[in-house]
Amino acid sequence: MAKDMTLLWGSGSPPCWRVQIMLEEKQLQGYNQKLLSFEKMEHKSQEVLDMNPRGQLPAFKCGNHILNESSAACLFLENQYKSQGNKLIPDSPDAQALMYQRMFEAVTLVEKMVDLVAYNFRVPEGERHDSAVQRNKEALTAELKLWEGYLKKTDCCLAGKEFTLADVLVFPYIAYMFHYGLSSERYPAVAKYCNSLKDRPSIKATWPPTWHKLIDQDTFKTI
Repeated sequence: MAKDMTLLWGSGSPPCWRVQIMLEEKQLQGYNQKLLSFEKMEHKSQEVLDMNPRGQLPAFKCGNHILNESSAACLFLENQYKSQGNKLIPDSPDAQALMYQRMFEAVTLVEKMVDLVAYNFRVPEGERHDSAVQRNKEALTAELKLWEGYLKKTDCCLAGKEFTLADVLVFPYIAYMFHYGLSSERYPAVAKYCNSLKDRPSIKATWPPTWHKLIDQDTFKTI
């Protein structure tokens, strides 16, 4: 089954990690995979462009279906393999509503995180405006305070006690921010959430290989 799937991915990329976690949760190990280097610009190679004309990772093929948007790939896999592995869409309308709300609300969290990272990395230091940097920091801080409030009220996962599709989609971004300096003291509920899922088999098995090395990064230290 999984032999009919191909995943081209990059280490430390939250969208790639989402698909990897999903494949583990649905017990779809043994798929064809290739780790590519962002530093060497391998995501712009012809091999990737043949699957994903945007030249972005992940590039994911399942049978004849190409799903390069990580959320789309995860939803597709859950619907195609409902009876396999862990069920990630709850039956309860309450839990389901909360799951969908958090899943799509996370688009804003990701957007604000990317705004901060992209500005810092794409704009040369001499051309950066302090006011823009400050605006991006304040926007992400306000967003994280919302999630801190949400996670204070939950039973370990985003939609209650059970691990759901919302966790598959949101966890990689939260782990990314902590890896790059987000303060556990400032966001204790978010940190507790992140730490509680680190040993989940699907997450442990797919932890970004480049993260095992100590990297002193402080992108999110002042958030």
